[in-house]
Amino acid sequence: DTSLGEVNSFSPSMPISPSSMINQYKLEDEPELRDLFITVDDPESHITAIETFITYRVVTKTSRGEFDSSEYEVRRRYQDFLWLKSKLEEAHPTLIIPPLPEKFIMKGMVERFNDEFIETRRKALHKFLNRIADHPTLTFNEDFKIFLTAQAWELSSHKKQGPGLLSRMGQTVRAVASSVRGGVKNRPEMFTEMNDYVETFSQKINVLDKIAHRIYKEEREYFNEMKEYGPIHTLWSASEEDIADSLKGVASCIDKCCKATEKRMAGLSENLLPILHEYVLYSEILMGVLKRRDQIQGELDSKIDALANKKTEKDLFSEEIGKLEDKVECANNALKADWDRWKQNMQYDMRSTFTNVAENNLRYYEECLATWESFLASQRVDLHAEEDSEDRP
Repeated sequence: DTSLGEVNSFSPSMPISPSSMINQYKLEDEPELRDLFITVDDPESHITAIETFITYRVVTKTSRGEFDSSEYEVRRRYQDFLWLKSKLEEAHPTLIIPPLPEKFIMKGMVERFNDEFIETRRKALHKFLNRIADHPTLTFNEDFKIFLTAQAWELSSHKKQGPGLLSRMGQTVRAVASSVRGGVKNRPEMFTEMNDYVETFSQKINVLDKIAHRIYKEEREYFNEMKEYGPIHTLWSASEEDIADSLKGVASCIDKCCKATEKRMAGLSENLLPILHEYVLYSEILMGVLKRRDQIQGELDSKIDALANKKTEKDLFSEEIGKLEDKVECANNALKADWDRWKQNMQYDMRSTFTNVAENNLRYYEECLATWESFLASQRVDLHAEEDSEDRP
């Protein structure tokens, strides 16, 4: 199977040894240059006569001049994050907006309001806001500033100032009409390659996501069985005086390996699984961004066709075409810049994630191996001691 690195010119060039490169790989925004810090924490349940929902505290610290204060604290619910994402997509249709966690996970198999689900969502919402804060364009979006600073009633009032239902319906109809007109005639080769890359990336990252979940499931089953295996040796030792110490030693080794396995599972669930799933969602977002770019291109193509057919006044169409050409150029430039930035972040995340997983695996096996080697060494010493005592007259 062709690897991502062999697909096309947009494929990331993966080094032979990621660990040797990890410290050399830099993101665009160095931590010391940041002037906006956001924390999402303190989930709180709210029960009303109509619904039950969770709000999260969003704390913002900044040194930017456009903010009236240096620190803000507001509470936001999931719907508020959805509103922010939609406003960012509306204002920047060809920028890559970070993904939000799904409203429901695992098709309803996980309880929405259990502690694990809430904590997983909190981390994802925290990452969502910080991805925006680190973005060179999105971070200065006015709706983002309002989201971070407005009190609940102010945000609710601001939401009502958005486009009305008829306007939103009109936008939807235009988007659908544009998408069904057929393929884009004059799409630059660069964006065709991007589209091919995203299709392959989507396939690969979905496979990795499924494999990672299967590994985690198997690891959990192994852990649950191992938890029962240790106590059996302890119970056994009570009825076998001659080998009681050895059986207790085996039980102790199993217990240590069990704790190491639990720690390894925590590393998978906290580091590997969220990163892979985030990029599964990113692949869907990238497809949407490329479609929106094609819609802008399609609008320009249709105007050029109409001008060629002389359906209306040439001067009027020429002016509209000029504006659309500028719009297409802006969309192309925005997407190209954001594509490079996203690819850099993706490569960094993948390198650091898989390097961390490999290092955690090495530590895990070294710890388990050392545990059993130490036990075996103690058994050899005891065996030699018994042999020496038997040889004495």
